[in-house]
Amino acid sequence: MLEAQDLVLGYNNAPVVHGVSFTVADSECVSLVGPNGAGKSTILKAICGLIPIMSGRVLFDGRDITKCAGHEVAELGIAMCPEGRQVFPEMTVMENLMLGGYTRRKSPLKARIDEMLAMFPRLRERSSQMAGTLSGGEQEMLAIARALMASPKLCIFDEPSLGIAPKVVGEIEETLQKIKRSGMSILLVEQSVSMALRVAERAYVLEAGVVALEGSSAELAGNKKVQAAYLGF
Repeated sequence: MLEAQDLVLGYNNAPVVHGVSFTVADSECVSLVGPNGAGKSTILKAICGLIPIMSGRVLFDGRDITKCAGHEVAELGIAMCPEGRQVFPEMTVMENLMLGGYTRRKSPLKARIDEMLAMFPRLRERSSQMAGTLSGGEQEMLAIARALMASPKLCIFDEPSLGIAPKVVGEIEETLQKIKRSGMSILLVEQSVSMALRVAERAYVLEAGVVALEGSSAELAGNKKVQAAYLGF
């Protein structure tokens, strides 16, 4: 479904990602893990058309989307739940959800909103509340629901547990597992490597802008280098 080929990415003509390649198959969950500054979020922004690609290609459903703008990528069926949630704080929960469904021009929004409120009961309780007054965990749930509103083919999650209270992180993981079971393709960047390896079938370990390791989540969880660097073994 998604194929990144030899991506070189950066800012102000200074590359921070150096020839990274990876794939996400239909109905598969793949994770990109690694230390801060490895280039993970930069890769996600490039896929979503938010920063230009210096060289390399991105293919989605066989189509070259390397030069597509952000709104074109969204209309093709890629949605992103960004790092730091980035909900619209002065809009209500319901208004945030409605904005998430803007690409569903030919489909009624009500049924999809009902699905999201069933998946996230706390959002139903707070549907008329301003998003900026929600707790961090509730805002993350809203950001996830907003991304899912468009019924994307591929959903990208950038650090969904970042800044979330430990007791809520388990709920976020459970939600990701539920989305995966629905058959949606997922690309996950997550600071908690142990959680990422539990959710994803495969993972790529990025270091200094290159792929240092790749394999199934079980293989990487058993790798001594990964254990020492990321799992605290």
